[in-house]
Amino acid sequence: MPTAIAVTSRELVLPPPDGQTPSAVVLPSPQDKPLDGCLAAAQSLLDRQGYLVVPYAGATPPPAIRRLRTVRALLESDRIALLPLDLPPLGVAVLARQLRRLSVCDLSPGVLASAARLLAHYIHAGAQLASVARLDRVPVGLGSHVRSWLPGTRFGVLAHPTPRLVKVGGGDDTPPAPGYAVHFTVARGHQHTGDWVTGTLASAWRAQGVQEVPLPPESARWWGTGRLTEFAAEIPDLSVLYQLVTSVRRQECHWCGLELIGDRCAFCSSPVPSAAAPRALAAAPSALASAPPARPALTSRPS
Repeated sequence: MPTAIAVTSRELVLPPPDGQTPSAVVLPSPQDKPLDGCLAAAQSLLDRQGYLVVPYAGATPPPAIRRLRTVRALLESDRIALLPLDLPPLGVAVLARQLRRLSVCDLSPGVLASAARLLAHYIHAGAQLASVARLDRVPVGLGSHVRSWLPGTRFGVLAHPTPRLVKVGGGDDTPPAPGYAVHFTVARGHQHTGDWVTGTLASAWRAQGVQEVPLPPESARWWGTGRLTEFAAEIPDLSVLYQLVTSVRRQECHWCGLELIGDRCAFCSSPVPSAAAPRALAAAPSALASAPPARPALTSRPS
């Protein structure tokens, strides 16, 4: 049965890399549509698509998160998967696009939804910031806080998968590169150049390409400043993403009966019995070993 991927704002719907990738459903915010309208829209979507998967970031406004949970509860539906992710907003948008691409493959709804946690591990998300004074999602030392008040100081921050903060223009100002080919998606804040991201970092990581998109509205809140350029580096090859997911052992959820990978069902939240819990990342290195070699970075801007 087909599976729809939904996001909480229009900026999280990234351009598809091909003509086969379906778009994401943009869920209305509480101030844009009353609850009864959201219930009717969600029910209609389930009737057409069968299942609904909603990844969202920790910076999503609390009223929007409450609305998601309310709609799921009132519909009493086990066909809606709400996926809170420990990723910055642009990283969530990139992951949503990966799920959209995989949704046209022969993956069951339970496997597709539970694959989000696996795929998130391979997204390197960060930003170039003018200040880290209000950054509370990545460890920031006292010295970096003090330097935030000096004019012209810039910081490079890797928030996921391993937090790291560097001073742009310092001796070692690039975090270690992923061990596989990546593509950069970049979003600039107001009057921010982001040259460290599109130049230094993309070159050091040998990015296969750089795509620029609008900045998600939640990004300034997540990073503690609007003077930023956010980036997310992802595996660009759909065949590698598919191999990562299909290399993991599947099993049936003992509560709702859906197929899943990992240690918890994304739809009913039922955990897998500990004795049977698979090691979700065990097969990943062999899948990544088949990835194509990286090519020099190419920058494309939206028209």
